[in-house]
Amino acid sequence: MPRTAASRSRTPKAASPPSPDATTIEERPLDLTATAYEQLRSNILRGQLKPGDKLAAEMLRQRFNFGSTPIREALNRLLAEGWVALEAKKGFRVAPVTEQELTELVTARSWIDGAAVTEAIRRRDLQWEENLLIALHRLSRAVRRPSTRPAENAEWEQRHREFHKALVSGCGTRWIVRISEQLFDAAERYRLLAADEVPERDELNEHRAIVDACLAGDAGLAVDLLTRHYNATSDVIVGSIGYKS
Repeated sequence: MPRTAASRSRTPKAASPPSPDATTIEERPLDLTATAYEQLRSNILRGQLKPGDKLAAEMLRQRFNFGSTPIREALNRLLAEGWVALEAKKGFRVAPVTEQELTELVTARSWIDGAAVTEAIRRRDLQWEENLLIALHRLSRAVRRPSTRPAENAEWEQRHREFHKALVSGCGTRWIVRISEQLFDAAERYRLLAADEVPERDELNEHRAIVDACLAGDAGLAVDLLTRHYNATSDVIVGSIGYKS
C-alpha cells in the first residue's frame, strides 16, 4: 500500500553529525582554564610575579585577558600545587620563598633523582646512554648569559631542563619522572629569583662528571655528584636572596 503524506511525515530523520563549532564551544572553558593556568604558573616560575605579590582577580583579568572563571579555576589549581597561597580576607598571593622550603626541595630532589639515577644505571641500555650524551652535548652548546630574564637564556633553560629529565628518564617509572619534573620546577623558581646574584661556576663540568659516572655504571658516585650539584646551587641561592621565616 502506498505511504500517505501523514506516514511519511512521521518517518524519523537521520541524526545530523555534531557541529565542529559546538564541540569547540563545549571545550573552550577547559582550554581557557588550562591556558590561564600555564601562563600564571610560568609568570610565577620565572619571577615575573614575585613572592608575596597580590593576585587580585581584576588585575589578572586585565593582565592575561581572561574571564573570571578561568582565572579562579587556575588559581585554585595553583593553590593545590603550592604555587600560590590563600590568606583569609586577603585573597590569593604568590607563595613566599623560604630557606626551609629550599632545603626541603634539595633533600627531596636528592632522594627522588638519586633513586631514579640508581635505577637507570641498574637498567641502563644504549638508548638511555645515547639520550644522556645528546642532552649533555646540546647543553654544552647553549650560550648562557648572566641575567634574571629567562627569555635571554631561553635555549640554555630548555637544554638544562632536558638534561635533568634525560638523567632520570632511564628509571622506567613515569611517576618518578613526573615527580622529578615537578621538583625541578619548584627549585628552578628559586634559582631564577637569584640569577643576578649567583656567581659563575663550572656547572657544565659538574653535569659532565655526573654523566661520566652514569656511563661508568658507578651509581654511588653519580648520586653523590648529583647531590653535591644540587647543594652547591642551593648554597649560592641562600646567600643571595632574602627569606621570610
